[in-house]
Amino acid sequence: MRTVLYPLRRLVVGIMAWFNRRPYSFEWLWRNLGFLWCCIRRIFGFLPWLKSVESQAEPEKNVEDQQNCPEVKVVEQSRCDGQNENSAAGKRPADFNRDLACKPSRLGADSDEFDSEEEEYRVETTDELYCGYDSTWESEGHRGEAQRGTFMRNRRPAASKHYKFSRFENSARDMQNYRHNYPNQTRPQRFINPVSDEKPNLTFYLGSTPSLPDGVYIYQFHSEWYAKYDQLEFVHSYIQWLFPLQEPGMNHEASTLTKEEIKEFCQNSTAKANLLESYKLMLDFYGIRLCDENTGEVERASNWKDRFDNLNSHTHNNLRITRILKCQGTLGYPHYQAPLVRFFLEETLVRKELPNVKDSVLNYFVFAVLDKKQRRSLLKFAYLNYDRKDEFVWCPKKIQMMWSRQSASKPQNGNKEACEYLSLDKEDEAKDQAN
Repeated sequence: MRTVLYPLRRLVVGIMAWFNRRPYSFEWLWRNLGFLWCCIRRIFGFLPWLKSVESQAEPEKNVEDQQNCPEVKVVEQSRCDGQNENSAAGKRPADFNRDLACKPSRLGADSDEFDSEEEEYRVETTDELYCGYDSTWESEGHRGEAQRGTFMRNRRPAASKHYKFSRFENSARDMQNYRHNYPNQTRPQRFINPVSDEKPNLTFYLGSTPSLPDGVYIYQFHSEWYAKYDQLEFVHSYIQWLFPLQEPGMNHEASTLTKEEIKEFCQNSTAKANLLESYKLMLDFYGIRLCDENTGEVERASNWKDRFDNLNSHTHNNLRITRILKCQGTLGYPHYQAPLVRFFLEETLVRKELPNVKDSVLNYFVFAVLDKKQRRSLLKFAYLNYDRKDEFVWCPKKIQMMWSRQSASKPQNGNKEACEYLSLDKEDEAKDQAN
């Protein structure tokens, strides 16, 4: 009722002021015409003729739908990365749970076979938390329909209340460009390096040329920079060489990857072996250890407490981790992405050790994973372990309700997972005390 009475009062006051300012009535009316029209729309916005006018608006074009291309293994450096946790306005848990109880269920038993249940993961553009830049829930059959409804994402009043959702949309646009080979990529001319046969990134990883401007060879990074944490923290020119992307970074003396380099790099065993060593170098810097080179599984290193403190206090490392994940998807290690993201989800949501990394994990790390099925699995894990589910904006409401019903029907599974992580914490504490 307030949303109607307030603009009505303002409209009446405005009309009275117009009559009182008769000598300047036309000028005043011209300056305030837009405001008066907004008041009228808010008062009479329920009328069918106004809704029909809005429905004729030109839909925005979705970058991904224009290209209609499959997700490929390419990368991009994030230009922005959320660092601070903002409190979001939305439904309280009681209201959210009531909504879950009122909506009918379409899914039976819990299953991770997404391909066989593609229809259940199809999201309509009218969903409260539908994001036109997130292809996680799309199938090839309904991309055209999603494109026609993309413009509705800015017209959902409930979604506009979530500050986190706006931030997620911005990051989703960036990550979609990465996953779909930059369909509308336009680089400023000063950032485009001339194409040559030298292939600087490949020759650097083969040990033939050093990095610029530091003049360090790849074998020197692996041997002389290992465990040199201050050097790795405060030098900012090496990360573009260790994890090259198709987009420029802060080091303008580093070259962007070319498609020819990517192809040759992935076919060169020496270059890939050196990239693996670079990954181990950075994992140690973050307090993580690669425990399985075949699967990419990672775990806490013995120095994890000190390194986690550094990671929490120097949030620019979130950008570096995003770059590492994207580079893995480009240069032959896409199967390493999901294990690393799962590790950060456990540390931020379950163990709550990295609060200043949590936003980056949800906005960027998860959506750097190229495999759609793995992204869905990671988001499901994130949702089930998120404290305030009414503030979870990284997947549509329909999917959230489906996962909530699955979790309610099998509560013992969630408790078992939680107990496993708690037992891991106890084991770590016992090791620390023993040491």
